[in-house]
Amino acid sequence: MKKQRILLHVLFFILMAALAVDADDPQELQRRSLLQAPPKIDCPSSCMVRCGRNWKNKMCNKMCNVCCNRCSCVPPGTGQETRHLCPCYDTMVNPKTGKPKCP
Repeated sequence: MKKQRILLHVLFFILMAALAVDADDPQELQRRSLLQAPPKIDCPSSCMVRCGRNWKNKMCNKMCNVCCNRCSCVPPGTGQETRHLCPCYDTMVNPKTGKPKCP
């Protein structure tokens, strides 16, 4: 019984030492940050700005909010030239048409 307890303590300390090494590793920290969910943004107000000049304002806002809720990102401005700043938003396509889903 005593041998098992000692073995358990040794394994515990080895595990703790391995975790301490990983905590300082920049690649490990980057990997962990990529696995975390992106921060939530205020989708309705961001989409109102994005769709402000669109001639189909209601449809634009609806689709923008769908994309924003999925990606937690809305590109700045109203034009297509800033879409690349939000890759998830930029690459979402309509499965029927193959055209960009997000305005």
